Amino acid sequence: MARITVEDCLSQIGNENRFSLIHLAVERIKQHRKGAPFLVKCKNKEIVASLREIASGEVSFATIRNFTATKEDTSVPTAQKSDEQPEQTIL
Repeated sequence: MARITVEDCLSQIGNENRFSLIHLAVERIKQHRKGAPFLVKCKNKEIVASLREIASGEVSFATIRNFTATKEDTSVPTAQKSDEQPEQTIL
């Protein structure tokens, strides 16, 4: 398979701003990490797979919010609930 280039991605999204491309790719990577399926077949890491999705036209600024995760977010919040008592420190 041919190498993916930044120019391929920029020509697909119609924006010559590399900073915007990075934001789009990061958002897609976050979706992959939450369980969203890959839209193109490749054996690369998720960053390369995300760039391949952008270069193929499958992912754009208009469609990025349409993709959802297939599994629930399992992260545990670190803040304490209001009904829990904080541990007391003995001095």
